[in-house]
Amino acid sequence: MLVKTFGSAVSGIDAIIVTVETVLDKGFQYCIVGLPDTAVKESHERVRSALKQSGYELPRRSVTINMAPADVRKEGAAYDLPIAVSLLAAAEKIDAAVLADYVIMGELSLDGTLQPVRGVLPMAIEARARGFKGMIVPVANATEAAVVNRLQVFGASSLKEVVDHLSGAATIAPTCVDTRAEFAAGISSFEYDFADVKGQENVKRAFEVACAGGHNIILIGPPGSGKSMMAKRLPSIMPPLSLGEALETTKIHSVAGKLRRGSRLMTVRPFRSPHHTVSSVAMVGGGNNPMPGEISLAHNGILFLDEFPEFPRSVLEVLRQPLEDRHISVSRARYSVDYPASFMLVASMNPCPCGFYNHPRRSCTCLPGQVSKYLGRVSGPLLDRIDIQVEILPVEVDELAARPTGESSAAIRRRVVAARDIQTRRFAAEKDVHCNAQMSPRLMAEHCRLDPAGEAILKKAMVKYDMSARAYDRILKLARTIADLDAAPDILPRHISEAVGYRTLDRAAWGKRY
Repeated sequence: MLVKTFGSAVSGIDAIIVTVETVLDKGFQYCIVGLPDTAVKESHERVRSALKQSGYELPRRSVTINMAPADVRKEGAAYDLPIAVSLLAAAEKIDAAVLADYVIMGELSLDGTLQPVRGVLPMAIEARARGFKGMIVPVANATEAAVVNRLQVFGASSLKEVVDHLSGAATIAPTCVDTRAEFAAGISSFEYDFADVKGQENVKRAFEVACAGGHNIILIGPPGSGKSMMAKRLPSIMPPLSLGEALETTKIHSVAGKLRRGSRLMTVRPFRSPHHTVSSVAMVGGGNNPMPGEISLAHNGILFLDEFPEFPRSVLEVLRQPLEDRHISVSRARYSVDYPASFMLVASMNPCPCGFYNHPRRSCTCLPGQVSKYLGRVSGPLLDRIDIQVEILPVEVDELAARPTGESSAAIRRRVVAARDIQTRRFAAEKDVHCNAQMSPRLMAEHCRLDPAGEAILKKAMVKYDMSARAYDRILKLARTIADLDAAPDILPRHISEAVGYRTLDRAAWGKRY
């Protein structure tokens, strides 16, 4: 008897339907074909034990299991449950006709309980698109899958519960999630607030401009000046995620297994902060079993690289292409996958090895040439791709004690959202362009026109600081964002002047004191 059960496999951040075909015949052979990995091949012992502990027996027949499409590699233990169900259906313990309505995924323990699996959200999206009635998953994954509306999701804690549900002996109640209500309740919940930050008004302004236009930013200053502390508060002033962005972001984290048990839709933009010992593969994604890297986990959010020059040069250089294209293609001998990587890069670094170059009170102890050499660890082409470069100095102790509470994140966020609304209307007809940082040369020519006074200021700065052509474009995009924050239809000279001031590391005199 041939029985078909339906599961799913993840490719990139999307899923495909996998048909698990089971045939019982004469003999005692157990064979799984269809490009299974080691974990799938090892399912035999888990399934056998789970069936026995649930009151069933592995059919005493020759078992052949085919997982189609056969040219797609099947990875992980998530196929235990569909294999076990198909064996019971082939042994006529379950009505095989019922299985056509469900996508079934789950890892089995030896006692028959179900363990959570990765990538359930994209699987649920694909199941709905393919017209399945419902999806059966471990109870720990039920709320994640239930984010997808118009699909019944049944969370089971054991193989016995699944069999009882399919046979009609005891029905599992579907898991229901009000996606829009959950999303609306969580978009303004933050752990950190800029109201806690005293002083550093110029840096706060730079962060506001960066978030308003989606610009990359680097902070350079001595230890203790507040670089990391302020960067952690950036999500609180970023524009809220749209429902589509939240769904896409949650898919990536689901595939990577980064969602907590019982998680639903991600409502806050991701903030990723990898250590400087991270490898190139961990940064961009890939590996033996392809997984999204840090740049994809930061999609629609922030990638914060603290101690920027301490990252290996090879890791920093792989950021150049994603920063421009906002996606990454990982090609290996066995596979090729595409991951989205539209993130805002936020970097911080000390100005020199000792950390006190340009410090108002402490003297730099670095040897001649060390300041320039330290900055040279970050390549010029990569620095060119960072729109805002800000020097930050520590706040004096007297100021810390005397200053009142700073402006709240909510107040700053309102201005950022207003500027983003202007950009949304501006780029409404453009595909994959949502903010000023993503403007192409054609769009810049249309929306970044300067008056003669603004052109004179920009030309003088380009010559004085010996800036590159890419820096010229970055300044124009920054000026457009600053004008949007002022709700100004045209770029004015003061907007150009402020934008030039955010190119600290382009200045010929910076770091050349020794």
